[in-house]
Amino acid sequence: MTVDNEKAIRAIVKSHVESYASGFSDRHIQEYDDDEGTINMKIHNVFIAALGADIQYYSALSRSLDSSLGNMLEKMAINIASLHYTVSQHVEGNIYKEQTEYIADILEEYKRHARKPLISDYIGITKKTQKDIINKRHESDYYLIDEETDMHYLIELKIGGDLDNKKARSEKEALLEQYCILTNSLGSEDKVKICFATAYNRYGEDKPWKQGRVLQFFSEDELKIGRDFWNMVCKTDNGYEIVLDEYKKNAHYIIDALNRIKKVYLPNA
Repeated sequence: MTVDNEKAIRAIVKSHVESYASGFSDRHIQEYDDDEGTINMKIHNVFIAALGADIQYYSALSRSLDSSLGNMLEKMAINIASLHYTVSQHVEGNIYKEQTEYIADILEEYKRHARKPLISDYIGITKKTQKDIINKRHESDYYLIDEETDMHYLIELKIGGDLDNKKARSEKEALLEQYCILTNSLGSEDKVKICFATAYNRYGEDKPWKQGRVLQFFSEDELKIGRDFWNMVCKTDNGYEIVLDEYKKNAHYIIDALNRIKKVYLPNA
């Protein structure tokens, strides 16, 4: 990691936080008299309203903040990754029916807890090419190509990593199909990796990832949790520290935005 690269990462983080804060406050303030506004759509829950105006307001705002902040982090990560990788958000190409059938079989075994997920489960899948060929396109969260090593990374990002059983299965299925499409095209499985990633560890950074619904379908070797994810997109072992440090330095923009919104919705608070 050169000084210039660190400066570039910090500039991206700062820019995204500033832009997010401005847009978040402007949008909610402009929606004050709009019955279809983000906060107004949620403050009419009479059961929350009975708890008081403050709780009613903060309950509605926190949901909006959590969702929109997650979207900002996803876009920020893509921009940072673009410094070091060729970034795409879709995969298209050929996949064989035999491969999709094999994927369905191992996913069913995961579902029944008959098999513990391992990367070795799909090694050799490019040899399953006896049945009909299908052209398919998948939208992906992150498809990163490292031009220096010719490695291809397919990443499914969930900000906090919360997946129910149905989603965990469908996300793994999509990643495995993308894996097949890429490896069929490249003619090699050695240069493609799939990952399930989160922007932070909901159990605490450096603590084991314990969500059973994720581990039912993803092996631990496929996980990029918190620090590992940011280090990967920043392509440095201290990427997480750089991103978090710069975010904290600029968090006051978001705090100021929240205070501006509060003055409009709770002028007497």
